[in-house]
Amino acid sequence: MTSRLRVRTWPLDDAGDLLDHLPGAAGGFAWLQGADGLVGWGEAVRLTADGPDRFSTARTEFAAVLASTETGDEVEVPGTGAVAFGSFTFDARSAGSALVVPTVLVGRRAGTAWVTAVSADGSVPERPTLAPGRASADAAADRPRYAGSSMPDVHWLEAVAAAVDRIHAGELDKVVLARDHAVWSRAPFDPRVLARRLNRRFPGCSTFVVDGLVGATPELLVRRFGDEIESLALAGTARRGVDVEEDERIGEELLASTKDRWEHELAAGTVAEVLAPRCTTLEHPDGPELLRLDNVMHLATRFRGRLADPGRDTALHLAAALHPTAAVGGVPRDRAVALIRELEGMDRGRYAAPVGWIDATGDGEWGIALRCAELSGARARLFAGAGIVADSLPEDELEETRVKLRAMQSAFDADA
Repeated sequence: MTSRLRVRTWPLDDAGDLLDHLPGAAGGFAWLQGADGLVGWGEAVRLTADGPDRFSTARTEFAAVLASTETGDEVEVPGTGAVAFGSFTFDARSAGSALVVPTVLVGRRAGTAWVTAVSADGSVPERPTLAPGRASADAAADRPRYAGSSMPDVHWLEAVAAAVDRIHAGELDKVVLARDHAVWSRAPFDPRVLARRLNRRFPGCSTFVVDGLVGATPELLVRRFGDEIESLALAGTARRGVDVEEDERIGEELLASTKDRWEHELAAGTVAEVLAPRCTTLEHPDGPELLRLDNVMHLATRFRGRLADPGRDTALHLAAALHPTAAVGGVPRDRAVALIRELEGMDRGRYAAPVGWIDATGDGEWGIALRCAELSGARARLFAGAGIVADSLPEDELEETRVKLRAMQSAFDADA
């Protein structure tokens, strides 16, 4: 356990481009939506937690750290003071979940910017001198080489077919099956370059960098600022059209698709089941809307509500309660997770699990780690999944994963 933390937050006139503050392969943390968000580096505290109780263990240990933390905060908005970035494993059987409090953090939201310094040795933190430096595209290593998936395509198609049979047999309503894709290079991949490309191409998504996990997720698991919460459920996917006319036609077909609307209804239902009992009000549209991204479109339902007990339900409490939603697991949850273990043929690691941040007040933002890559020097693993329901066709689901994989593949492309 670290010694007593001392934390200071000061206002900034201008934070500049937040990604310019992100350090290189040596480490760094980021959570961005467009130009706003948080970037941190260094490690004042690292809290690891594995197993079925990984979320509650992390919460308890973070609370213990905060109990002996001395804080001076001149800004006092969500994301100031002591902030921990985190990522968790999808499966309780996998290792690798952690919360990390960086030693320096730079943030900006709605025109307000700040810098935070954390001392882990009991000394009074000094205001950091910031020296941002842009990472060039040349730092992203040479041409990537795609080495294939853990499970060959034909075996994955058989897994999807087996899942459809189990659904028809009444064992479950939906399961999400994912694939990985290995990427090799002769030089280490630079998370700064990948994050910059993702943030530029997907400004409506949340770009994240946490312990070598880099991605841009369209799916907001939960945002909690005070007693206000927000969540965005996505399920049901189609490619973008080559022109406006085709794009409109594809969008109309997606909205009218019985298969995709059923898949989405299951995903949105799991979010409502978790949030409604915790809220005094919870609002959402009667039906899904279209969320158009650069390469795909999704059926989307946005939830907004007010917590009945924000002192109890921190952002991390809510993220833990929601995971895994039907958008990445299935329905019923336990049967879907068991079938994923049986059929998927790989360890998801932190893919499709909560990634984000929490501060000392319980505010925070957590997304689902989608459209992401796990970096390890000059090696990386990309991930994509598809929701399987009774009307799913294996070849269509395989093509959906290929379309989704292109989002991360584009970030590795040296010409991007």
